Amino acid sequence: MIFNTKEFAKKYALVYTAILAVLLIAPLVVYVILLLQIDEAKVKLSLEKQSKQIIHSMQAYDNSAKVYHFPRYKAYKAALYDDKYNTLFSTLEFEPNAFTGGFHKKGNNYYYIYTLPKRYYFGSSYLLVSTKHTANKIYYFAASVMIAIVLALFSFSFLLLKNFSKPFEKLNTQLDNFIKDSMHEINTPLSIININADLFANKYGDNKYLQRMKSASKTLATIYNDMDYLVKQGRVEHTHQEIDFGEFIRNRVDYFQEIANLKGITLHTDIATECYYDFSKTKLQRIVDNTISNAIKYSHNHSNVEVKLLKEEANLLFVVKDYGVGIENVEKIFSRYYRENQAKGGFGIGLNIVKQIIEEENILLNVASVLAEGTTFTYTFYNKNYIYNKN
Repeated sequence: MIFNTKEFAKKYALVYTAILAVLLIAPLVVYVILLLQIDEAKVKLSLEKQSKQIIHSMQAYDNSAKVYHFPRYKAYKAALYDDKYNTLFSTLEFEPNAFTGGFHKKGNNYYYIYTLPKRYYFGSSYLLVSTKHTANKIYYFAASVMIAIVLALFSFSFLLLKNFSKPFEKLNTQLDNFIKDSMHEINTPLSIININADLFANKYGDNKYLQRMKSASKTLATIYNDMDYLVKQGRVEHTHQEIDFGEFIRNRVDYFQEIANLKGITLHTDIATECYYDFSKTKLQRIVDNTISNAIKYSHNHSNVEVKLLKEEANLLFVVKDYGVGIENVEKIFSRYYRENQAKGGFGIGLNIVKQIIEEENILLNVASVLAEGTTFTYTFYNKNYIYNKN
């Protein structure tokens, strides 16, 4: 029930940032690819230029000289090979992986192979000129631009969505306060109705009209408890305590007896004793009440509902079986506000609360249903909280 402006803005800002970033980064990627191609072309031109300088140096060599001093450069390395690719001279710091004429690359080493006239330049057939080069500047530039785009988009989206959601936060707060006040106002007369109904029954005896009133009051109380749980969610900590599951479930069955009687439904119980479990009473009541009340609601008149608590090895099984209309869409019944049968009433929040609780407490739920035959809810409470021997 709490609307968090920051969480809302953060969530959708991330979504919008991802979408817009893809649209904006795509042209950047194309631009970076173009920059890399231009950078590579520059390296190629520089190697070709260097090759021509070396060739010019060899052409200018006077054969009468005793020694030819091969040109050496700080940024470039070179080598001469014969027609069988044997090394005649080399200042290289790596082994080339190709000897075909043209531009090549091996790691960070870019090299250009120039085919020489045979036996003209000291018996060499190939001139190789290389240089070490990386495109790190381009990659750093691209990464910086991408980070800047993402941060700018996220900041803009976050601020925009945060300001956009403020009216909704205010409205949600007002609605939340209204619900809390309304529930407080409902709780008082509901308690008065229940107390006076019991006093009336004690003084004048029970009758079908009084039973209907008490049944309706308990149905309303179940809805009230669900709403109260939702309102307090995230604000109230539901602490665990030792619970006698058998006694707890028997008490809840007794509570729903009048509602079942109104439809002529018989509640059959098979409840194990001495089943102590470490759990939250509030959460357990939401599980038990919603499951039993739904079983009664969707059962045919004058049918049966079975409520069981079984010991299975080290686990406890809570089973509720009805012989009613069945469930058509089992996967949807835990969605908030979903109702299988619109004519039956309710808000569609009870089983959604149950789903939240079983996920929080690591409880396994199996729902088996056959249309027009009935439904069985089986909850498995694992042994981690099961107290085997109280004494």
